[in-house]
Amino acid sequence: MAADSRPTTLRELRASGWVSRPVKEEMRLNAVARISAGQPLFEGVLGYEDTVMPLLENAILAGHDVIFLGERGQAKTRMIRSLTGLLDEWMPIVAGSEINDDPYEPISKHARDLVADKGDDTPIAWVHRDDRFGEKLATPDTSIADLIGEVDPIKVAEGRYLSDELTLHYGLVPRTNRGIFAINELPDLSERIQVGLLNVLEERDVQIRGYKIRLPLDVLLVASANPEDYTNRGRIITPLKDRFGSQIRTHYPLDADTEVEIVRQEARPPSVGDITVAVPHYMERVVATFSQLARSSSQVNQRSGVSVRLSVSNELRSDVGQRTSPRATSR
Repeated sequence: MAADSRPTTLRELRASGWVSRPVKEEMRLNAVARISAGQPLFEGVLGYEDTVMPLLENAILAGHDVIFLGERGQAKTRMIRSLTGLLDEWMPIVAGSEINDDPYEPISKHARDLVADKGDDTPIAWVHRDDRFGEKLATPDTSIADLIGEVDPIKVAEGRYLSDELTLHYGLVPRTNRGIFAINELPDLSERIQVGLLNVLEERDVQIRGYKIRLPLDVLLVASANPEDYTNRGRIITPLKDRFGSQIRTHYPLDADTEVEIVRQEARPPSVGDITVAVPHYMERVVATFSQLARSSSQVNQRSGVSVRLSVSNELRSDVGQRTSPRATSR
Protein backbone atom coordinates (compact mmCIF):
# COMPACT_ATOMS: atom_id res chain seq x y z
CA MET A 1 0.00 0.00 0.00
CA ALA A 2 1.51 3.34 -1.10
CA ALA A 3 2.04 5.96 1.58
CA ASP A 4 -0.28 8.48 -0.08
CA SER A 5 -3.09 5.91 -0.36
CA ARG A 6 -3.09 4.74 3.27
CA PRO A 7 -6.08 5.85 5.39
CA THR A 8 -5.37 8.74 7.76
CA THR A 9 -8.55 8.63 9.86
CA LEU A 10 -10.61 5.93 11.53
CA ARG A 11 -13.43 6.57 9.06
CA GLU A 12 -11.14 6.02 6.09
CA LEU A 13 -9.67 2.91 7.71
CA ARG A 14 -13.12 1.32 8.08
CA ALA A 15 -14.01 2.27 4.51
CA SER A 16 -10.81 0.64 3.22
CA GLY A 17 -11.95 -2.74 4.52
CA TRP A 18 -8.89 -3.24 6.71
CA VAL A 19 -9.41 -6.14 9.13
CA SER A 20 -7.80 -6.30 12.56
CA ARG A 21 -6.18 -9.65 13.35
CA PRO A 22 -4.20 -10.90 16.36
CA VAL A 23 -0.48 -10.92 15.64
CA LYS A 24 -0.27 -14.73 15.71
CA GLU A 25 -3.09 -15.04 13.20
CA GLU A 26 -1.47 -12.40 11.00
CA MET A 27 1.80 -14.33 10.97
CA ARG A 28 -0.02 -17.60 10.40
CA LEU A 29 -1.74 -16.30 7.27
CA ASN A 30 1.48 -14.84 5.87
CA ALA A 31 3.36 -18.07 6.64
CA VAL A 32 0.71 -20.11 4.82
CA ALA A 33 1.07 -17.83 1.80
CA ARG A 34 4.85 -18.33 1.74
CA ILE A 35 4.67 -22.08 2.22
CA SER A 36 2.00 -22.39 -0.48
CA ALA A 37 4.23 -20.43 -2.86
CA GLY A 38 7.18 -22.70 -2.10
CA GLN A 39 9.16 -19.86 -0.52
CA PRO A 40 11.35 -20.28 2.57
CA LEU A 41 10.27 -18.61 5.81
CA PHE A 42 13.68 -16.96 6.12
CA GLU A 43 16.58 -16.12 3.86
CA GLY A 44 20.15 -16.87 4.87
CA VAL A 45 19.47 -19.67 7.38
CA LEU A 46 21.22 -22.79 6.10
CA GLY A 47 21.22 -26.41 7.29
CA TYR A 48 17.82 -26.35 9.01
CA GLU A 49 15.63 -27.22 6.04
CA ASP A 50 14.76 -30.72 7.29
CA THR A 51 15.15 -30.23 11.05
CA VAL A 52 14.40 -26.84 12.59
CA MET A 53 12.30 -25.20 9.87
CA PRO A 54 9.48 -27.79 9.82
CA LEU A 55 9.17 -27.41 13.60
CA LEU A 56 9.10 -23.63 13.36
CA GLU A 57 6.50 -23.76 10.61
CA ASN A 58 4.30 -25.95 12.81
CA ALA A 59 4.75 -23.58 15.76
CA ILE A 60 3.73 -20.54 13.73
CA LEU A 61 0.74 -22.31 12.19
CA ALA A 62 -0.36 -23.42 15.68
CA GLY A 63 0.03 -19.90 17.10
CA HIS A 64 2.58 -20.92 19.73
CA ASP A 65 5.03 -18.83 21.67
CA VAL A 66 8.46 -20.30 20.88
CA ILE A 67 11.73 -20.88 22.69
CA PHE A 68 14.87 -21.87 20.80
CA LEU A 69 17.25 -24.11 22.71
CA GLY A 70 20.80 -24.27 21.46
CA GLU A 71 24.42 -23.34 21.97
CA ARG A 72 25.99 -20.15 20.69
CA GLY A 73 26.40 -19.63 16.97
CA GLN A 74 23.35 -21.63 15.87
CA ALA A 75 21.44 -18.76 14.18
CA LYS A 76 18.86 -18.45 16.98
CA THR A 77 18.94 -14.66 17.04
CA ARG A 78 18.90 -14.47 13.24
CA MET A 79 15.75 -16.60 13.07
CA ILE A 80 14.08 -14.61 15.84
CA ARG A 81 14.75 -11.28 14.16
CA SER A 82 13.69 -12.67 10.79
CA LEU A 83 10.22 -13.43 12.17
CA THR A 84 9.25 -9.82 11.42
CA GLY A 85 9.19 -10.83 7.75
CA LEU A 86 5.98 -12.74 8.49
CA LEU A 87 4.20 -9.59 9.67
CA ASP A 88 2.17 -7.34 7.38
CA GLU A 89 4.39 -4.62 5.95
CA TRP A 90 2.33 -1.80 7.48
CA MET A 91 -0.01 -1.73 10.47
CA PRO A 92 -2.40 1.09 11.48
CA ILE A 93 -2.37 2.48 15.02
CA VAL A 94 -4.06 5.33 16.83
CA ALA A 95 -1.83 8.32 16.14
CA GLY A 96 0.42 9.19 19.06
CA SER A 97 0.01 5.82 20.76
CA GLU A 98 3.08 4.55 22.60
CA ILE A 99 1.87 0.95 22.58
CA ASN A 100 0.59 0.51 19.01
CA ASP A 101 -3.10 0.75 19.93
CA ASP A 102 -5.47 -1.04 17.57
CA PRO A 103 -7.78 1.68 16.16
CA TYR A 104 -10.73 -0.68 16.54
CA GLU A 105 -9.91 -1.78 20.09
CA PRO A 106 -7.64 0.73 21.84
CA ILE A 107 -6.28 -0.26 25.26
CA SER A 108 -4.26 2.73 26.49
CA LYS A 109 -5.92 5.70 28.13
CA HIS A 110 -4.48 8.07 25.55
CA ALA A 111 -6.00 6.10 22.66
CA ARG A 112 -9.31 5.43 24.39
CA ASP A 113 -9.76 9.13 25.19
CA LEU A 114 -8.77 10.15 21.67
CA VAL A 115 -11.25 7.76 20.03
CA ALA A 116 -13.98 8.82 22.44
CA ASP A 117 -13.32 12.49 21.63
CA LYS A 118 -12.69 12.33 17.87
CA GLY A 119 -14.81 9.34 16.88
CA ASP A 120 -14.45 8.55 13.18
CA ASP A 121 -12.10 11.51 12.80
CA THR A 122 -9.49 9.85 15.05
CA PRO A 123 -6.11 10.27 13.30
CA ILE A 124 -4.37 7.08 12.18
CA ALA A 125 -0.63 6.48 11.89
CA TRP A 126 1.14 3.54 10.24
CA VAL A 127 3.93 1.40 11.70
CA HIS A 128 6.35 -0.64 9.58
CA ARG A 129 6.86 -4.27 10.51
CA ASP A 130 10.52 -3.66 11.37
CA ASP A 131 9.33 -1.39 14.19
CA ARG A 132 7.07 -4.10 15.64
CA PHE A 133 9.95 -6.03 17.16
CA GLY A 134 11.31 -5.67 20.69
CA GLU A 135 14.33 -7.46 22.10
CA LYS A 136 16.00 -7.71 25.50
CA LEU A 137 19.08 -9.59 26.61
CA ALA A 138 18.22 -11.10 29.99
CA THR A 139 20.71 -9.87 32.57
CA PRO A 140 20.59 -9.95 36.38
CA ASP A 141 20.03 -6.18 36.50
CA THR A 142 16.97 -6.25 34.23
CA SER A 143 14.09 -4.52 36.03
CA ILE A 144 10.32 -4.37 35.85
CA ALA A 145 10.73 -0.81 34.62
CA ASP A 146 12.74 -2.06 31.63
CA LEU A 147 10.15 -4.65 30.60
CA ILE A 148 6.80 -3.33 31.85
CA GLY A 149 7.13 0.32 32.79
CA GLU A 150 7.60 2.90 35.49
CA VAL A 151 6.03 6.10 36.79
CA ASP A 152 7.46 9.06 34.87
CA PRO A 153 8.50 11.71 37.44
CA ILE A 154 8.37 14.45 34.78
CA LYS A 155 4.70 13.73 34.13
CA VAL A 156 4.03 13.79 37.88
CA ALA A 157 5.83 17.13 38.13
CA GLU A 158 3.53 18.46 35.41
CA GLY A 159 0.63 18.03 37.82
CA ARG A 160 -0.74 14.55 37.11
CA TYR A 161 -1.71 12.22 39.94
CA LEU A 162 0.22 9.00 40.56
CA SER A 163 -3.05 7.11 40.04
CA ASP A 164 -3.38 8.56 36.54
CA GLU A 165 -2.45 6.03 33.87
CA LEU A 166 -0.96 8.83 31.79
CA THR A 167 1.89 9.16 34.30
CA LEU A 168 3.27 5.79 33.18
CA HIS A 169 6.29 5.38 30.96
CA TYR A 170 5.75 2.06 29.20
CA GLY A 171 8.52 -0.55 29.02
CA LEU A 172 9.66 -2.75 26.16
CA VAL A 173 6.85 -5.32 26.30
CA PRO A 174 3.89 -2.87 26.09
CA ARG A 175 5.72 -0.92 23.38
CA THR A 176 5.87 -4.16 21.39
CA ASN A 177 2.09 -4.61 21.56
CA ARG A 178 0.77 -6.20 18.35
CA GLY A 179 4.27 -7.37 17.53
CA ILE A 180 7.06 -9.77 18.50
CA PHE A 181 8.99 -9.57 21.76
CA ALA A 182 12.19 -11.58 22.16
CA ILE A 183 14.20 -12.43 25.28
CA ASN A 184 17.70 -13.74 24.76
CA GLU A 185 19.18 -16.06 27.41
CA LEU A 186 15.85 -16.33 29.24
CA PRO A 187 17.13 -18.33 32.28
CA ASP A 188 19.33 -15.37 33.27
CA LEU A 189 16.20 -13.33 34.03
CA SER A 190 15.64 -13.18 37.80
CA GLU A 191 12.58 -14.98 39.14
CA ARG A 192 10.74 -11.86 40.32
CA ILE A 193 11.11 -10.32 36.85
CA GLN A 194 9.87 -13.56 35.29
CA VAL A 195 6.78 -13.30 37.49
CA GLY A 196 6.14 -9.74 36.33
CA LEU A 197 6.61 -10.73 32.71
CA LEU A 198 4.22 -13.66 33.07
CA ASN A 199 1.69 -11.41 34.77
CA VAL A 200 1.48 -8.93 31.91
CA LEU A 201 1.55 -11.62 29.21
CA GLU A 202 -0.82 -14.13 30.81
CA GLU A 203 -2.96 -12.34 33.40
CA ARG A 204 -3.02 -9.17 31.29
CA ASP A 205 -2.46 -6.85 34.24
CA VAL A 206 0.46 -5.38 36.14
CA GLN A 207 1.10 -3.28 39.22
CA ILE A 208 3.50 -0.35 38.93
CA ARG A 209 4.33 1.51 42.13
CA GLY A 210 1.13 0.21 43.69
CA TYR A 211 -1.01 1.32 40.75
CA LYS A 212 -2.81 -1.54 39.04
CA ILE A 213 -3.22 -1.29 35.30
CA ARG A 214 -4.81 -3.77 32.94
CA LEU A 215 -2.95 -4.28 29.67
CA PRO A 216 -4.52 -6.87 27.35
CA LEU A 217 -1.44 -6.99 25.14
CA ASP A 218 -1.25 -8.92 21.88
CA VAL A 219 2.35 -10.19 21.74
CA LEU A 220 4.17 -13.16 20.28
CA LEU A 221 6.80 -14.16 22.84
CA VAL A 222 10.02 -15.70 21.49
CA ALA A 223 13.03 -16.62 23.61
CA SER A 224 16.40 -18.28 23.37
CA ALA A 225 18.31 -20.28 25.95
CA ASN A 226 21.16 -22.69 26.44
CA PRO A 227 19.61 -26.18 26.80
CA GLU A 228 21.54 -26.92 29.98
CA ASP A 229 20.46 -23.67 31.66
CA TYR A 230 16.87 -24.10 30.54
CA THR A 231 16.51 -27.62 31.95
CA ASN A 232 18.28 -26.72 35.21
CA ARG A 233 15.56 -26.66 37.88
CA GLY A 234 15.08 -23.33 39.56
CA ARG A 235 16.44 -21.21 36.70
CA ILE A 236 13.04 -20.46 35.21
CA ILE A 237 9.63 -20.41 36.86
CA THR A 238 7.32 -23.21 35.77
CA PRO A 239 4.36 -21.00 34.70
CA LEU A 240 6.57 -19.04 32.30
CA LYS A 241 8.10 -22.23 30.93
CA ASP A 242 4.59 -23.58 30.39
CA ARG A 243 3.70 -20.56 28.26
CA PHE A 244 5.95 -21.73 25.42
CA GLY A 245 3.90 -24.03 23.24
CA SER A 246 6.93 -25.02 21.18
CA GLN A 247 10.48 -25.77 22.25
CA ILE A 248 12.75 -26.03 19.22
CA ARG A 249 16.24 -27.45 19.50
CA THR A 250 18.79 -25.94 17.13
CA HIS A 251 22.07 -27.57 16.13
CA TYR A 252 25.38 -27.00 14.40
CA PRO A 253 25.81 -27.93 10.70
CA LEU A 254 25.43 -31.67 10.33
CA ASP A 255 28.05 -32.01 7.58
CA ALA A 256 31.08 -30.21 6.16
CA ASP A 257 29.27 -29.20 2.96
CA THR A 258 26.69 -27.19 4.89
CA GLU A 259 29.44 -25.64 7.00
CA VAL A 260 31.25 -24.53 3.85
CA GLU A 261 28.04 -22.92 2.53
CA ILE A 262 27.61 -20.99 5.78
CA VAL A 263 31.24 -19.87 5.73
CA ARG A 264 30.90 -18.59 2.17
CA GLN A 265 27.77 -16.69 3.17
CA GLU A 266 29.12 -15.15 6.37
CA ALA A 267 32.82 -14.58 5.67
CA ARG A 268 33.94 -11.09 4.72
CA PRO A 269 35.03 -10.75 1.07
CA PRO A 270 38.82 -11.22 1.24
CA SER A 271 39.79 -9.03 -1.72
CA VAL A 272 40.52 -5.39 -0.87
CA GLY A 273 41.04 -2.69 -3.49
CA ASP A 274 43.58 -3.92 -6.03
CA ILE A 275 44.63 -6.76 -3.75
CA THR A 276 43.14 -10.03 -4.93
CA VAL A 277 42.85 -12.83 -2.40
CA ALA A 278 42.29 -16.37 -3.60
CA VAL A 279 41.35 -19.12 -1.13
CA PRO A 280 41.62 -22.66 -2.56
CA HIS A 281 38.44 -24.67 -2.24
CA TYR A 282 40.26 -27.43 -0.41
CA MET A 283 41.13 -24.95 2.37
CA GLU A 284 37.41 -24.26 2.89
CA ARG A 285 36.82 -27.95 3.40
CA VAL A 286 39.84 -28.24 5.73
CA VAL A 287 38.46 -25.41 7.89
CA ALA A 288 34.93 -26.87 7.93
CA THR A 289 36.17 -30.38 8.72
CA PHE A 290 38.34 -29.03 11.54
CA SER A 291 35.25 -27.51 13.20
CA GLN A 292 33.25 -30.69 12.67
CA LEU A 293 35.96 -32.77 14.35
CA ALA A 294 36.27 -30.30 17.23
CA ARG A 295 32.57 -30.74 18.01
CA SER A 296 33.05 -34.46 18.48
CA SER A 297 36.35 -34.26 20.34
CA SER A 298 36.46 -35.27 24.00
CA GLN A 299 39.32 -32.80 24.50
CA VAL A 300 37.10 -29.82 23.69
CA ASN A 301 34.58 -28.49 26.21
CA GLN A 302 31.31 -29.20 24.42
CA ARG A 303 29.29 -27.28 27.03
CA SER A 304 30.60 -24.09 25.49
CA GLY A 305 29.95 -25.31 21.98
CA VAL A 306 32.17 -24.97 18.92
CA SER A 307 30.45 -22.13 17.13
CA VAL A 308 30.20 -21.76 13.36
CA ARG A 309 32.01 -18.48 13.99
CA LEU A 310 35.14 -20.62 14.47
CA SER A 311 34.89 -21.73 10.84
CA VAL A 312 34.23 -18.18 9.63
CA SER A 313 37.20 -16.81 11.61
CA ASN A 314 39.51 -19.59 10.42
CA GLU A 315 38.44 -18.96 6.84
CA LEU A 316 39.50 -15.33 7.21
CA ARG A 317 42.82 -16.38 8.72
CA SER A 318 43.43 -18.74 5.81
CA ASP A 319 43.57 -15.64 3.59
CA VAL A 320 46.98 -14.85 5.09
CA GLY A 321 49.68 -15.99 2.68
CA GLN A 322 47.21 -16.31 -0.19
CA ARG A 323 47.31 -12.67 -1.25
CA THR A 324 48.48 -11.67 -4.70
CA SER A 325 48.63 -8.26 -6.37
CA PRO A 326 49.10 -7.15 -9.98
CA ARG A 327 52.66 -6.10 -9.15
CA ALA A 328 53.47 -9.45 -7.55
CA THR A 329 51.93 -11.35 -10.44
CA SER A 330 53.90 -9.46 -13.07
CA ARG A 331 57.28 -10.41 -11.59
